[in-house]
Amino acid sequence: MPNATTARLSRRGLLAAGGALGLGAVLTACGDDDAKDGGADTKGAAKSGPWSFKDDRGTTVELDEAPKNIVAFTGVAAALYDYGIEVKGVFGPTTTKDGKADVQAGDMDVSKVTVLGNVWDQFNVEKYAALAPDVLISTMFDDAGTLWYVPEASKDKIAKLAPSVGISVFDRQLTAPLQRMWELAESLGADMTAAKVTEAKKRFEAASERLRKAAKAKPEIKVLVGSASPELFYVSGSNLSIDLEYFKALGVNFVEPTEAAKKATGGWFESLSWENVDKHKADVIMMDDRSSAIQPADITEATWKQLPAVKAGQVIARSTEPILSYDKCVAPVEALAEAIEKARKVS
Repeated sequence: MPNATTARLSRRGLLAAGGALGLGAVLTACGDDDAKDGGADTKGAAKSGPWSFKDDRGTTVELDEAPKNIVAFTGVAAALYDYGIEVKGVFGPTTTKDGKADVQAGDMDVSKVTVLGNVWDQFNVEKYAALAPDVLISTMFDDAGTLWYVPEASKDKIAKLAPSVGISVFDRQLTAPLQRMWELAESLGADMTAAKVTEAKKRFEAASERLRKAAKAKPEIKVLVGSASPELFYVSGSNLSIDLEYFKALGVNFVEPTEAAKKATGGWFESLSWENVDKHKADVIMMDDRSSAIQPADITEATWKQLPAVKAGQVIARSTEPILSYDKCVAPVEALAEAIEKARKVS
């Protein structure tokens, strides 16, 4: 994702910008349980006969048979992979500069998929057409049905080549899109009774209960969610992102940006200069783990190093764009639970 100052970015661009709390602080998107509902060793066998799926835009895609040539946003492809469904092409952060799998690619073998675009606003339409896609699948970070990482300039050309499915990750809790991805994978032929799948769901539920207990036992522990760019530090709010809304529902005490700051960014985050990085007091800091953001070990700013939570070693990674399989969502929940359990009050 590109790094750019918030002043130069559209709201959609802000979500992608590593600087704009990337989808990190910007990814501050979450919601309620009553929001729209909507590979491992679980090799999917596409069901015979007609296939249909109603997505979170209310659009029903109907095909003569379950799609075989699937193209998806990288994080969606990674989630489907965990359920045994493999895609032909991906778009979005897939490989790092050294050619390794990006954090958003999960367990996929990135050498076996066609990468149509690895950064924001990059999507090779010609390569996409050559894949003869049956369907394109992505997430959505707004209520307008905007498909994540599908470029505005070429979206109409892309739409003509295959129908699309959108899974909303805007203004709802994590459990809602997790269920929707489960339903999508099942419709594509995944074996949702496989031990790995059912056990992962149980582990997620156990981790969630652990976090609930930790937050209840230490309500005084304040958790700040941040993302770092060379110029700015972004403090994410908790009212829009799927992970933070879910954690908040479990009782986590989040530091919130000022109302004025959130209003200026559509409710997503607050931008701080590195000189003012100590504006908010926190005991635990969760930092954007995407490759578009500077990681804690690489932050050289003295003001950062002087933060009480940093000095106390109470900084953990945040899966800012969670891979929507239960298997991949266990670790972030467990990590936050453990951080709160072990945290000292330093703010």
